[in-house]
Amino acid sequence: MAAPPPLTLPWIEKYRPRLLKDIVGNEDTIARLQVIAADGNMPNIVISGPPGIGKTTSILCLAHELLGDSFQDAVLELNASDERGIDVVRQRVKMFAQKKVTLPEGRHKIIILDEADAMTTGAQQALRRTMEIYSKTTRFALACNNSSRVIEPIQSRCAILRYGRLSDKQLLARLMELCEAEEVKYSPEGLEAIVFTAEGDMRQAVNNLQSTHAGFGFVGPDEVFKVCDQPHPLLVLEMVQRCTKGEIVPASAAMRHIYGKGYAPLDIVGTVFRVVKSMDIPEFRKLEFIKEIGETHMRMLEGVQSLVQLNGLIARLCKQCMNPKDFAP
Repeated sequence: MAAPPPLTLPWIEKYRPRLLKDIVGNEDTIARLQVIAADGNMPNIVISGPPGIGKTTSILCLAHELLGDSFQDAVLELNASDERGIDVVRQRVKMFAQKKVTLPEGRHKIIILDEADAMTTGAQQALRRTMEIYSKTTRFALACNNSSRVIEPIQSRCAILRYGRLSDKQLLARLMELCEAEEVKYSPEGLEAIVFTAEGDMRQAVNNLQSTHAGFGFVGPDEVFKVCDQPHPLLVLEMVQRCTKGEIVPASAAMRHIYGKGYAPLDIVGTVFRVVKSMDIPEFRKLEFIKEIGETHMRMLEGVQSLVQLNGLIARLCKQCMNPKDFAP
């Protein structure tokens, strides 16, 4: 009988940090969690911030360091994919809070509620009373993208920690570690492309790295943008540079070329924004460009996604760089 194939994990799970000191970015907030882990008396906490920056990982690392071998018995994790209405709070959460577990001195059971801002208002109202009743034995850790969607009574019962997006330097350093560990062939421009597409999201960066490596065996800029299905920034940069010279016909032709490749208009506008943000042009012009891009993006979110809208953006960008006398009556 043949041996079963070896278990393979996605890299985001395979290389998920196990200790707080291994988490990349948000050093000040991680330092506060390390103090809590050393002290052992964990308060109820809310961690808010964008996706893919280590919120859930931080809570799991903290739970591991606090509970050690008791982790499996003393931690309940509920994700947004689970049903988390008021009945779940009254049954599963309350039953776990009542459960007796032998723990080291001064330690508590931990209930992790991931994507807490997706919980119904009724469930959150029921949760606040549970937090008070079982405060001697149980602590709550909530992770969310937007803390304002967590009701005020719960926020006032918790220590609120805010995470920010990771810097390009932090992403690049971590990607190079993974490339070395997995023997990935890459070019520096390929890793820069991954950092560009990830926009501070570590999970997105690692997924893109693994997908590009699996699909092409080499991580280069062209391969990355094919996997991510985003317009190549060099094409967009050339188009915007035409706009800065007021050359509307070549710029419009470049936009039609990019649109003809099948990219979604929202993806095109998003790439234009990131390219303009990093361009070396006068500050006042960059601000005017970003204003026009933002207004176009707003119209597209309202449902007007077409080549006409994109060409209108090109026309407005070109107009910013042309002599106003050319438009005098």
